[in-house]
Amino acid sequence: MADLRAVKTDAARRHDPDVRGFASDNYAGAHPEILAALAVANGGHQIAYGEDAYTGHLQQLVHSHFGQSAEAFPVFNGTGANVVALQALTDRWGAVIAAESAHINVDEGGAPERMAGLKLLTVPTPDGKLTPELIDRQAFGWDDEHRAMPQVVSITQNTELGTVYTPGEIRAICEHAHGHGMKVHLDGARIANAAASLDVPMRTFTNAVGVDILSFGGTKNGMLFGEAVVVLNPDAVRHMKHVRKMSMQLASKMRFVSVQLEALLTRDLWLRNARHANTMARRLADGVRQTDGVEILHEVQANAVFARLPHDVSERLQKRYRFYFWDEPAGDVRWMCSFDTTEDDVDGFLLALKEELARQD
Repeated sequence: MADLRAVKTDAARRHDPDVRGFASDNYAGAHPEILAALAVANGGHQIAYGEDAYTGHLQQLVHSHFGQSAEAFPVFNGTGANVVALQALTDRWGAVIAAESAHINVDEGGAPERMAGLKLLTVPTPDGKLTPELIDRQAFGWDDEHRAMPQVVSITQNTELGTVYTPGEIRAICEHAHGHGMKVHLDGARIANAAASLDVPMRTFTNAVGVDILSFGGTKNGMLFGEAVVVLNPDAVRHMKHVRKMSMQLASKMRFVSVQLEALLTRDLWLRNARHANTMARRLADGVRQTDGVEILHEVQANAVFARLPHDVSERLQKRYRFYFWDEPAGDVRWMCSFDTTEDDVDGFLLALKEELARQD
């Protein structure tokens, strides 16, 4: 016990737990229920590489959320989930159609192309969402050996701009893609926030409307680490176990990823966390709308607020609360709320924003 106390004291010196920000939901710690689940799973020995009791029970939970044919493959992180999922859907000559703003295109360091060996075919979108018409800008040339073959449409729910696809919009995309012989991948890094925004079960806009495979996010919604690839249509993928292993995403002590996903999907922790984060984003947006000198750029549907304000105001504000520029030359910023964002956090940030804007006068 003395050693444990020393560790706690030592760790407390490294960061101030009272510091809050709006940079990313990745900045938040782990939810207490997740930490408690990890402690329970830590006792004794369990079979490695996914043959443990927690990974087995996780499959039952996935069935309850996505149907009996669904199967979860826990992985370490979101980029790994996307690379594994897309690799399982494509041939060596395959390409993936995605929004220009998609995480797989902008924020994954070329991993889908470098590690999975596929080509990304991107389309500019006004709100981060693809449509059948936008997909058709890249959906051609299947018999042209000089062009990578479009085999997959990848969408993000909710999108990188904080917008949310309706189930009908995803159904239209799936029907259109399948009509061209393509498969559909959904990057669900914030799938819980989308479900909370729509107030529907996750299956309503995934397997129920034709999505073939899903990257299920947990880290941004209260987990310590880990995500999962959820195969919704077994006929759409090949050799998932082998793809996961050769993509360096097979955890030996998989119980520690699976038990977190299990805790998230049990007693609706995933939904409680997401609803709270979304509510805090709406509170932030409502306050911003009442503030002169700030423009909200996109409809606030999940846990992100995109805004435009004077550059020097943002720079001063960043010294008080951490957040990122989205398009720095334009003065666009992104503010993210998390499962642990409080009303006081939001109100304090709004006060700081107004104070920095007042310094412009």
